[in-house]
Amino acid sequence: MKRLLVLQKIVELGSFTKAADKLGYTQSAVSQIIASLEEELAIKLLYRSRVGIRLTLEGEELYPFIQRAVFQHQAMQEKADEIKGLETGLIRIGTISSISCHWLPGLIKHFQELYPKVRFVLHQGDYTSIPEWVRTGEVDFGFVNPDAVSGLETQFIKEGELRAVVPADHTLAARPSVTLEELAKEPFLLLEEGNLSEPLEAFRALGLEPDITLRVHDDYSILSMIETGLGISILPELVLRKTNYDVAILPIEPAVTRKIGLVMKEQQTLPIACKHFLAFLMRNTTSLP
Repeated sequence: MKRLLVLQKIVELGSFTKAADKLGYTQSAVSQIIASLEEELAIKLLYRSRVGIRLTLEGEELYPFIQRAVFQHQAMQEKADEIKGLETGLIRIGTISSISCHWLPGLIKHFQELYPKVRFVLHQGDYTSIPEWVRTGEVDFGFVNPDAVSGLETQFIKEGELRAVVPADHTLAARPSVTLEELAKEPFLLLEEGNLSEPLEAFRALGLEPDITLRVHDDYSILSMIETGLGISILPELVLRKTNYDVAILPIEPAVTRKIGLVMKEQQTLPIACKHFLAFLMRNTTSLP
């Protein structure tokens, strides 16, 4: 298993040297570990070139099996931790940027005051990638809109409003509120969130099609583009906290909302650290913005 973990880290970082530094080995030891694995499998797994490290064709075919073996090994270790009690543990979360910025820092800080040895790994994705990570075991659970998920257990947490965001000098900027009909006439910057878009659903419910000029995966890139006058957008109110962009943020009439919830496999299969964190989260939902 140590050899598989070393291979995974090399592929992740694209470098023997970086993997050795990360894992606390010498570069020579890492090279020997990979050579030993390749000798046992009788297959060359990695190709070295001037631009870095990449999997060989044979390595690419084997790598999904190697990833599953690593995930299963981690699950076994977490189960052993569960048997011993919540002395340590690893919580792997799929998350979207607004949750990473405005929910998780406080939650993690206060949870680690109770369980200081529990570690967290955050994978930032969208409404498509996060449920898939749950299915493959790459994360234990994730934050998504429950309406975007099928075939997995979900749990609703909160609902929040979306806001219109326009350049500070836009003709709509001085308005107390705007309508979707008004926004549909403007160049629209769409936040790509995977297989569900709350703004698009709201437009289509009224028979409207916005003039989408750009599709962007990052909330804060959209804010920067709006600031420079490239268009307008609709973003979650949670995203718009603690921002210093020179834009106007306006309520939408009637209100447009989004749901935030959890997606996970069956709760009884979760590691004990995850169960404790989820219970902690649900006890503290009222304090979440």
